[in-house]
Amino acid sequence: MRLTIDQVSKKYKEKAALHPCNFEAESGSCTVLCGGNGAGKSTLLSIIAGVLAPSTGSVMIEGITVKGNRKKYLDCLGYMPDDFHAQEAITAKEFLSFYASLRKQGSENVEEVLEMIGLKEKASIPVKMLSKGMRQRLLFGQAILAKPPVLLLDEPTNGLDPYWVSKFVEVIEKLKKEGITIVFSTHMMDVAAETGDRILFMKQGRIMSEILNEVKSEKTILTLLKLHRE
Repeated sequence: MRLTIDQVSKKYKEKAALHPCNFEAESGSCTVLCGGNGAGKSTLLSIIAGVLAPSTGSVMIEGITVKGNRKKYLDCLGYMPDDFHAQEAITAKEFLSFYASLRKQGSENVEEVLEMIGLKEKASIPVKMLSKGMRQRLLFGQAILAKPPVLLLDEPTNGLDPYWVSKFVEVIEKLKKEGITIVFSTHMMDVAAETGDRILFMKQGRIMSEILNEVKSEKTILTLLKLHRE
């Protein structure tokens, strides 16, 4: 599904958290938002996810907007926020089962996702006993549970060890082949270069540079590092 960001901005009183942004993402593509803290990545993802209302502009999925048809719009989305909120007494499986019930998914989907994120053996363990990386994988799991046509991920690699960063890259490539439109933010230049078809470098609420990453190479990493230093 085509995701269209048209002149989207966000102001808090007189302070601009996000200046007008424009881009399109097609089915089977991955758009990566890069930049330091305060760049506007999370704000932009929250607006696309329907969590925040934009001050100007619109977000469309195949022409559908949140205002026009909120339910239909949100049914197209899977969203992973940058922080984990859950009752710590519930188990990993209960956490996913709750989201499965919201998205009308069966128990077989829950089992499949537990396997994919490497938590099948931890399914009965309370969330409070999971490591930061495990919680991050669980949060990723709920986002992909319903196999949404548009997937939004806010800093999905935070807290992951090198093995699971590598597995994350594998899953992203698999989802792209299935035709899912992916937008995620990261501060990991190698992950951005390895997965992003388009990389948008953001700074102080603006898209400063766009890299069309057709040939995944170390040159892209070096370009991103240079942009970070400027």
